[in-house]
Amino acid sequence: MGLSDKHESATMSAFLAGALVGAGVALLFAPRSGSQLRGLLRDYTACAKDELDDAVDRGTEAWGSAKDGGQEFVEKGKESLREAGRQAKGFAESARNTVNDIKEDLSSQHR
Repeated sequence: MGLSDKHESATMSAFLAGALVGAGVALLFAPRSGSQLRGLLRDYTACAKDELDDAVDRGTEAWGSAKDGGQEFVEKGKESLREAGRQAKGFAESARNTVNDIKEDLSSQHR
């Protein structure tokens, strides 16, 4: 997370906290009866809880998706490494055979 992202996150958090405090103060000083005020607070709390639950669900879903993508990336990387190892082994074997062939040619020329 870059410095700009942290600043934006802090600004958004401060804004939301201010909005919540402001809404609470406005409700406390509103010309309503106690039962009306309690009903409004209950409704407001229920709405906030629903929004928080939705945010948690979205976050959980995003985390699961990122985790699955990461696991897939790791598996592809492992397979790429295995394939590179197989190719390197094949190249080494081919080079060994070529060297042995050249040695045989040189030794047969000197006889």
